[in-house]
Amino acid sequence: MPKKIVTRKSAIHGNGVFAAAPIAKGERVIEYKGRRRSHEDVDGGDSGDIESGHTFLFTLNEDWVIDANYEGNAARWINHSCAPNCEAVLVENEDDPKRSRVFIEAIRAIRPDEELTYDYGITLSVRHTARLKKLWACRCGAKNCTGTMLKPKR
Repeated sequence: MPKKIVTRKSAIHGNGVFAAAPIAKGERVIEYKGRRRSHEDVDGGDSGDIESGHTFLFTLNEDWVIDANYEGNAARWINHSCAPNCEAVLVENEDDPKRSRVFIEAIRAIRPDEELTYDYGITLSVRHTARLKKLWACRCGAKNCTGTMLKPKR
């Protein structure tokens, strides 16, 4: 089976993941991998913080986070976009929530050389100030770009 994705420099931010071959709508592209850590462990550690504007953390549930800083794969390089071509799909393990998994799936057909993106859906526990919105700036370039990766609180 030919490799469907490659990692290289991105015009959006740092590294990115690009289609190396056509990807069909609904196709599962890659699993988001990394070490399972508790929120408490991550909050007390060195895996990023609110002030960094950068994260390789993926929240599974109220107890567990996937930390792609450790044992992560190429999925950690998929950038955010306000007009994404992929989505993150959580597959919950009800028997052992720590073993839940996240897959990145195409929400439309993706052409070769097109960058894969998804909406990070970040909502911080603190107030989303103008300074934090700037720290978490979005550079996707979409017509509907909100200028920030932060989502309004509900």
